[in-house]
Amino acid sequence: MRKLGISVYPNHSNLADIKEYIKLASSYGFKRIFSCLLSVEGDKQTVVDEFAEMISFAMEYGMEVIVDVSPSVFNDLGISYDDLTFFKEIGADGIRLDLGFTGNEESIMTFNPQELKIELNISNGTRYLENILSYQANAENLLGCHNFYPHRYTGLSYDHFIETSKQYKNNGIRTAAFVSSQKATIGPWPVSEGLCTLEMHREWPIAVQAKHLWATDVIDDVIIGNAFASEEELKALSTIDPYQLTLNVELVEDIPETERKIVLEEFHFNRGDVSDYVIRSTQSRVKYNGVNFPVFNTPSIIERGDIIIESSLYERYAGELQLARLPMQNSGKSNVVGRVVESEMVLLDLIKPWQKFKFQILPKVR
Repeated sequence: MRKLGISVYPNHSNLADIKEYIKLASSYGFKRIFSCLLSVEGDKQTVVDEFAEMISFAMEYGMEVIVDVSPSVFNDLGISYDDLTFFKEIGADGIRLDLGFTGNEESIMTFNPQELKIELNISNGTRYLENILSYQANAENLLGCHNFYPHRYTGLSYDHFIETSKQYKNNGIRTAAFVSSQKATIGPWPVSEGLCTLEMHREWPIAVQAKHLWATDVIDDVIIGNAFASEEELKALSTIDPYQLTLNVELVEDIPETERKIVLEEFHFNRGDVSDYVIRSTQSRVKYNGVNFPVFNTPSIIERGDIIIESSLYERYAGELQLARLPMQNSGKSNVVGRVVESEMVLLDLIKPWQKFKFQILPKVR
């Protein structure tokens, strides 16, 4: 099951505010929490007390908590890789190794008697995972999670993101990546220019970031990197289907009822014999065979993102739904019935052969 997550930073936020945020996120179905020990200052007992209270509260709301660590944190807190009792004491479900050891240490950690999950940094792009697995690690206790990048222009490139994520997915390891709230300002470091994994996401609406990550099919869990996201953003993420790409659309005002039903209610998937110009969902032409589809909106140029339903002038194609990938001339037989909203145009390129997708009217914000 794919999950949504939030991030909280007890050493940078008021604990009462964190608790309210956890409670709110839980009400919208969020199941994961990321927190960071890398920037923590103070003695061990202070750290234990602060994080233990936060984690205990999160557990009351069914949230899984992973804390970010590195070898330097182990040294600072007097923790050994072969004794993870400290993390069990604070109630964590697992630890994320921002920087790792040599491979054998991580493999030993996967057999920890505390049954903590060991989450690895996907973003580095080395053979780190393969090295750990070569030491006969318990893969059932391994997770993978990308970095986030607070400094503008330092986030991952798309190609590197896909390549590194596939290393984990191909080995059956659960993966996660970060999206950035456009409202939040708190992270583990003073720089506050968003906290996303992919640089291309930095200015995108948060729901589009999440849809994009899930549509790549290499990410299981999507975590908001910065705190505190707005309730509007939490709600927007909670409405996304993590398994079937849903495109927000605007329909033309005079769309007939049958065409409206085809767009919003029928099951859509892209044909396997793909075109550069259109994504074709052809089952509607079969289901509505014999129905009259009159011409009512045939602009001379069909633009990228336009939703087309073929009129009866196209005979055997009548009722077929198409989604334009590229601009093209209209023969005068193709009705444009709606359009994908501008912010989601980038998602068209992720619809693969046989990919299932659906449309919804852009939800109105209260």
